[in-house]
Amino acid sequence: MRRIAMATDIRDISRRVFEEIWNNKNLNAADEVIASDYVHHDAQSPPVPDGIDGYKEFVSHYLNAFPDLRLTIEDQISDGQTIVSRWTATGTHNGDLPGIPRPGRRFSVTGMTIARIRNGKFVESWGNWDTRKPGLPA
Repeated sequence: MRRIAMATDIRDISRRVFEEIWNNKNLNAADEVIASDYVHHDAQSPPVPDGIDGYKEFVSHYLNAFPDLRLTIEDQISDGQTIVSRWTATGTHNGDLPGIPRPGRRFSVTGMTIARIRNGKFVESWGNWDTRKPGLPA
């Protein structure tokens, strides 16, 4: 029973990251769900420093490029310490994104995030998303 409760808790933490930080654009929520020693892995995104401020920089980069960005969790799998979230991102490319002109077009892209959680916070995550969509960085 404890394993099921932990899986539920870890899903709640992950959903807070997607909903509060990304969809509600509340970067201050990162202070509650991102560890101070957080490490981010995403070869498709510009490098950011480790820690909470690095995560906020990562999120800001995309929210500036896609002001109406919306992430929808399609599926989640958890083992109690790690959670895999399959998601769809939609929005309009109206801001600056290095190397990509801003076409002002709507987009939809799918991706996955694997996050390792300790003491109720993301300590490390790996992101991967479909860059074959037109207008997105390859």
